[in-house]
Amino acid sequence: MTLLLAPMEGLLDFVLRDVLTRVGGVDRCVSEFIRITGTLLPDKVFLRYVPELHHGGRTLAGVPVRAQLLGSDPVCMAENAARLAALGPEGIDLNFGCPAKVVNRHGGGAALLQEPERIATLVAAVRRAVPAHLPVSAKMRLGFHDASLALECAQAMQAGGACEIVVHARTKLDGYRPPAYWEQIPAIRAAVSVPVVANGEIWTVEDAQRCRAVSGCDALMLGRGMVADPGLARALRAVDAGRPGSDAVQWADLLPHLQDFWRLVCEHLEPRQRAGRLKQWLNLMRRRFSEAEQAYQQVRTLTDQQAISWWLDALPRVGATADGQAPGAPAA
Repeated sequence: MTLLLAPMEGLLDFVLRDVLTRVGGVDRCVSEFIRITGTLLPDKVFLRYVPELHHGGRTLAGVPVRAQLLGSDPVCMAENAARLAALGPEGIDLNFGCPAKVVNRHGGGAALLQEPERIATLVAAVRRAVPAHLPVSAKMRLGFHDASLALECAQAMQAGGACEIVVHARTKLDGYRPPAYWEQIPAIRAAVSVPVVANGEIWTVEDAQRCRAVSGCDALMLGRGMVADPGLARALRAVDAGRPGSDAVQWADLLPHLQDFWRLVCEHLEPRQRAGRLKQWLNLMRRRFSEAEQAYQQVRTLTDQQAISWWLDALPRVGATADGQAPGAPAA
């Protein structure tokens, strides 16, 4: 089983990638999309989205990161892919799934799913522009308005040289509304010879098991489900090894990661973004942990960075005794 961490604009950025890959269980990450709009981007832009390029294209936990590009002009995409490749990413992924109106209006993301021939041209241009050893993969939805061109789009990606295709099993029109149509994936798998990864609505171990059974995919991409339950990948590995529950991640285990997340947010993000990012993560974790509900309610009205830092510092440490002291710590 291969488990990938999804790109999610405004949520699953390099800060959360760092923290979630420390929790464990993830084989590879994909970055948020880097939008290519007609200019050759400087290195600093690629490094801003994928600072892991400073560390051999891996998170600090050692998990490789594939950088994702989004655009519609083959020449410009190729030139930027070549510049990005020189920085040493694990690979380059191409976005054919973004449903955002501003992206689609300019012919990028999911809009290209209406024109398979343009997909093939774009993938081929990027494939030719980067070294042969560097993987070039693609992420797609089932289609724009419907799934009528799904097979043609996947075949176009393969024809252009994509070595792997992630299928978010919804159309652009579906957005992020459940369900995900995993039953559409087997036909795509049958239409191509490259590996296919299933994505969409995988929130729990049970969801993942059903997705594997319905889609036939041994590779899954986890997005919001992994954010809501940072231990999801580890739990899946335990089930796959026949040891369900043996590596469960509890709320107490996540507290040091929550504190690390806040530290990284304060180091790397603008002050106006910081409190919102912490609340955003806690809000999603309420789906999985009752303690996250309590934490969210406590921090919900806080906006001052120092106040949030004090709140986090006051959270009980892992392994703390009833009086809050860590085992073996001197009494106050």
